[in-house]
Amino acid sequence: MEKKSQIYLETSAWNFYFADDSPERMKETIQFFTALPNSGYAPFISRIVTDEINDAEPEKREKLIDLVTEHNPAMIGSTDEIEELAQEYFDHDIFSDTMRNDGLHVAHATAAGMDAVVSWNLKHIANRRRQQKVQEINRQCGFLKPLILITPTEAGQNAGRL
Repeated sequence: MEKKSQIYLETSAWNFYFADDSPERMKETIQFFTALPNSGYAPFISRIVTDEINDAEPEKREKLIDLVTEHNPAMIGSTDEIEELAQEYFDHDIFSDTMRNDGLHVAHATAAGMDAVVSWNLKHIANRRRQQKVQEINRQCGFLKPLILITPTEAGQNAGRL
């Protein structure tokens, strides 16, 4: 049996499933989640994702909780190592203090040995420039496995090939 690629689903990947104000991304997100069970991916989240979902307005929160429950991602626990790695990102201006959770998402994925972070946050997470900077800090901190920062669309296009 082939090993599944491990992907960390950042909160925006879940949120856009219900993004009526962004129909194209919503469509692509629904396609991603529809294909997820047979995609060759093993999905993961962290407490940061559940905390952000719990901060959503009640109606959306319930929909998000149902979606997460349906896909049953594995939970990555927080550790001092993750906090220290996130601090390195902040110290090297990869993520600012106002983007604290974004840095923590990436640190969770890195420390857990994920293959990719799946996110619609193109400005702060899923972009090549930031990916290069994250890779540099990860290598300096002893995390040698490359981490890809991609959108749900890109993840769907690369299913089984990460």
